[in-house]
Amino acid sequence: MRSKTLVLSLVVGILWGSSFLAIDVGLAYFPPLLFAGLRYALVGVIVIGFAAVLVRRWYPRSLADAGSVLVAGAFMIAGHHAFLYLGMEHVPPAIAAIVVSLSPALTAVFASALLPDSDLTTLQILGLVVGLGGVVVISDIGVGTVASADLLGVGLVVLATLSFAFGSVATRPLRTDLSAVALQGWAMVLGSGLLGVTGYATGESLGTVVWTPLSVASLAFLVVGPGIIAFSLYFSLLDRIGPTESNLIVYLEPVVATLLSWLVLGEVIDSTTVAGFLAIFTGFLLVKHRSLLPSRDRLLGRGSNAHPEPDGRTFSKSD
Repeated sequence: MRSKTLVLSLVVGILWGSSFLAIDVGLAYFPPLLFAGLRYALVGVIVIGFAAVLVRRWYPRSLADAGSVLVAGAFMIAGHHAFLYLGMEHVPPAIAAIVVSLSPALTAVFASALLPDSDLTTLQILGLVVGLGGVVVISDIGVGTVASADLLGVGLVVLATLSFAFGSVATRPLRTDLSAVALQGWAMVLGSGLLGVTGYATGESLGTVVWTPLSVASLAFLVVGPGIIAFSLYFSLLDRIGPTESNLIVYLEPVVATLLSWLVLGEVIDSTTVAGFLAIFTGFLLVKHRSLLPSRDRLLGRGSNAHPEPDGRTFSKSD
């Protein structure tokens, strides 16, 4: 069971990490907002189809359902991917993946501000400061390497991460009975519509898309790999290990993105960026220390998530 869980986690991490390279490739052929919108329109329709077959509550029936779809679609799909794709026009895939890995720590901050009984401890506040320090380190790096990200691009990716973290917390008080699979599918469809409308409003057009085998391949990979396959495996992992441990997958993404950028694009990462990533990861460990340390119930075999903390990963990120 443990070996299978490890394999599934590695596959999800590799697929999500490789999505940053696929986005980087696709942005040479697609306008950013329409690129993200087209991707999630395709994924969302397929996910809703899965939900219709697999679960009974597959479409919104109440105000809570509709509110959850609206919040998730606006912040976790549209807002997150609008800023991410715009930011990745200025920063390499590895940098974007490292900044996005700040998401679990920021989610804990929003949970503390918006949810009862979620106050941050001194150690968690220290973790957040350390993680944000890692972003600052990444934003101020030398020219000539993959780490030469400009401040605008890093800032946009930070906004993307903030949008996802806020949305993941804001959906919780709504207490929807809609299944997680269905919620994700409807949020993707709504978010893709918002991305498309925003793209057209800012002057983007499908007429500017350059359709080549490579552009089609990048879009198809994002839909099938990080979208459908990783989405399905991630929800299987949630049942096995719970959301807190699943958070660790996000820290495999920068490693994969960096290796692929080096192999495919010839980009080289420097020690400063490695230090920034390690700071963000250390911040995560400090913020989530209560969930990651073995509890008495875990040691007695009573479940992997006996004392859950808000972490925002029950909704698949799939960048």
